[in-house]
Amino acid sequence: MAESEPRIVDETDPGETEEVTHRAPSPAMRILVATAAVLAILMLGAAGGLLINLPGQTTDSSVPALDSPDTGFAQDMAVHHLQAVEMAAMVRDRSSDKLIRELAFDIESTQLEQVGRMKGWLALWGHPEQSPSGKYMEWMKDAPAGHGHKPVQPGQSPGIYTMPGMATQEELSKLRRMTGVEFEVYFLQLMRRHHIGGAEMANYGRKNAKLAVVRNLAENILKAQHSELDVLDLRLVERNAEPLPPN
Repeated sequence: MAESEPRIVDETDPGETEEVTHRAPSPAMRILVATAAVLAILMLGAAGGLLINLPGQTTDSSVPALDSPDTGFAQDMAVHHLQAVEMAAMVRDRSSDKLIRELAFDIESTQLEQVGRMKGWLALWGHPEQSPSGKYMEWMKDAPAGHGHKPVQPGQSPGIYTMPGMATQEELSKLRRMTGVEFEVYFLQLMRRHHIGGAEMANYGRKNAKLAVVRNLAENILKAQHSELDVLDLRLVERNAEPLPPN
């Protein structure tokens, strides 16, 4: 055995040594560890949301109204994030490209943690995870024309598709049927459009939310979306693919 390989010596019997070769974990084990890490991050995010105000520190003024930008942002951005997580999770089974897989893992793990944080806030405030009206984007009341809501296309039902950047069920079904480079291009196109819509929501949240913790999260989301948009654009250029127009 080469001298560079690790050796473990049993000090209770100085006359004997045991050689141990460390093997890299299998792909299945790496996926298991990554999944466990993501779940742990999600739980920590929820716990962090619940600990915004410790006992004795909570005041009525710290609870935003049900129809406030703070509440609407937490409700709708969580839903928006979960679609990005759904698309990113498809990458593991459909692409072998290391850079695409790393990007997807970053999106999935980061946005799951943020979803946990927002749902934690909503539980702390005593608000439902979705608006009782069943409508989305009502918190962006004074957004410029053409921003916030998007028109419902023929054949679509109203709901989550009124949020900017959201993929339709037809688009998600198409993505699931793809593999390889074809999948990578469409994933990048859908995720880029999704990020543009998310950045629009985050920008409104950071400007209009009442609570500093909400504004700070919106600011962090906005920065992350812009940074990842640069990566998404680069990966599209490498594949000679055009981006989808914003919706």
